[in-house]
Amino acid sequence: MHDIQKLTVLGTGVLGSQIAYQAAFHGFDVVAYDLTNDAIDGARARMAKLATVYVADEVAGATDKTTAAALDNVRYSTDLADAVSRADLVVEAVPESLEIKRALYEKLATLAPAGTIFATNSSTLLPSDLKNFTGRPDRFLALHYANNVWRQNTAEVMGTTDTDPVVYQAVVNFARRSGLVPIELKKEKAGYVLNSLLVPLLNAAAELLLEGVADPETIDKTWRIATGAPAGPFQIYDVIGLKTAYNVAVASPEPGSQAWAGYLKANYIDKGKLGTATGEGFYNY
Repeated sequence: MHDIQKLTVLGTGVLGSQIAYQAAFHGFDVVAYDLTNDAIDGARARMAKLATVYVADEVAGATDKTTAAALDNVRYSTDLADAVSRADLVVEAVPESLEIKRALYEKLATLAPAGTIFATNSSTLLPSDLKNFTGRPDRFLALHYANNVWRQNTAEVMGTTDTDPVVYQAVVNFARRSGLVPIELKKEKAGYVLNSLLVPLLNAAAELLLEGVADPETIDKTWRIATGAPAGPFQIYDVIGLKTAYNVAVASPEPGSQAWAGYLKANYIDKGKLGTATGEGFYNY
């Protein structure tokens, strides 16, 4: 059985920072990698904020002391070879682009130790879309986190037909030791369990908006009141991040996806309104 102790997270955006901090809070040695020092500075700020959020949200075991200790468990790097040099597990959380991810895995294949496990946090791509670029398809799988990982603490684990069952189980155990609830998928499915349920809701909301049926506030209010859900689809869009929504729409062959991508770009992406991460999206924060 592989004993995962050292984690490297590639990509320190909203979710990448959460993945890194959640693992650090549970005692793992973490390296957070991104391309630029500016991105790293953003990650430091996000994780410092997470330390206060864990205390405020009364996460089990969260005190000023333990959350500060978690920050000390994170090392930052803009050097990919350095970042993965001692990793037991690499979780990739870079933009939702097949080309970007494939290029990254081709680099990782030559830089990471032979025993390192690779996991993609892709929300829409299948691991089999990427496995042939990893140099180790038997040590590669998907590990998908939900946003706000300290509360919505699911970790969907999905392998390919090449994934070694021992590796799969090691990642399941890592997720559990990270304070997450492992969701073990028996076969590949685009969207996993969570997004197979969520994406149709978000697409329906986008269609209602594009067709002029109702505005975001009305759509969200309807969903919240009628179902008892805590958030409507456009509130969820803001949490996910509108850049992620845009990347997914651009890559989707579904009818209407390109119109939705164009709408997001013109009205939000080009104006720097990316959701909760920037303080403004469909709503102001």
